[in-house]
Amino acid sequence: MTIRALLLALPLLFLGWISVLLAVAVLTDEAPAYVVVFPGRALMQDLPGDAAILAASRFSVTLTSEAPGFARTLYAKGARIVLPAGLPGCLPLPQTR
Repeated sequence: MTIRALLLALPLLFLGWISVLLAVAVLTDEAPAYVVVFPGRALMQDLPGDAAILAASRFSVTLTSEAPGFARTLYAKGARIVLPAGLPGCLPLPQTR
């Protein structure tokens, strides 16, 4: 693989990965929490009543809610990018007793 092909493949891989995360956030309710990247003041002032803030930083806020379609609600309130948080990934979790 040449350097040119690698320089093309890596950004495409990153965009594909982010696209899958965006689709998972919007189309399923599997994530226990969601990360809102670059939240605006309007979003933070107009959070749904059942939303709980788990973590906050200068560039993101992690929210959770039991309401179905929470990611879509965040987009409707003005969120720019909503990513799922807390999913176990592709590998099965070990059984705990």
